[in-house]
Formats: sequence, C-alpha cells, structure tokens
Amino acid sequence: MTKNKVKNLISASILLIIIFTGSMLSARAYDFNAESGLDKTANQAGYSDYLKSLTPEGVASKVVGQVLTFLGVVFLGLMIYGGIVWMLASGNEAKVDEAKNIITAGIIGLVIVMAAYAISYFVIKYFSTQTLV
Repeated sequence: MTKNKVKNLISASILLIIIFTGSMLSARAYDFNAESGLDKTANQAGYSDYLKSLTPEGVASKVVGQVLTFLGVVFLGLMIYGGIVWMLASGNEAKVDEAKNIITAGIIGLVIVMAAYAISYFVIKYFSTQTLV
C-alpha cells in the first residue's frame, strides 16, 4: 500500500470511531424511565407496587409457571439430543437403543411435567383467583 492509502485508511478509521463513540455516548445520556412516562402510566393503572401486591398464591403460581417453562425447554433439548444421537448412530444398534432411551425418558418427563402443571393449575385455581401465567 502507498503512504496515501494508509493515511486515508487511518483517517477514515479515526473518523468512524469518533462518530460511533459520539453516538453511543448520546444514546447513554437518554434516561428511558424518566423520559418515557411509563412510571406515571403504571402508577395510574395500579401496577406501581405490582410485586408487593402479589399474594403468596400468586407468587407460587408465577414460580411454578417459570419452572415448568424451563422444564419444557429441557424436554426440547432432550428431544433434539436424542434425534442427533439417532442420526449419528450409522446403524449401530447400541447407539440407536441409547437414542430411543433418551427420547423415551424425555417423553416420560414431559408427561410428568404436564401432569404437575395440571395439578398445580387446579390447586392454585381452587385456592386463589389467580391462575398460572
């Protein structure tokens, strides 16, 4: 490269760094909570003390919902892993059996999770007006 091309490249790089750094600093100066008005809207709607206003049943329903959602993701991961093991078995019966066992265990786990969800849903619905979300 010639000296002029190197100088132009360095100048352009410095200019881009200055432009992007300046735009990032100005973006950080914006206080979303103060400027958006969402706090005022939440207060008017009655959601300012949302976590404080939850009953124990409501907290339990949210925790159970989140745990069951996580277990659903684990089930999906097991299905994908079992499918990959099966595809990579290349006719090896031991690997195919291992994949079948992984998939079977995942399905049994899903049935247990769905049963737990149904039981907890009806118990919480019976004892509270809040449902699982």
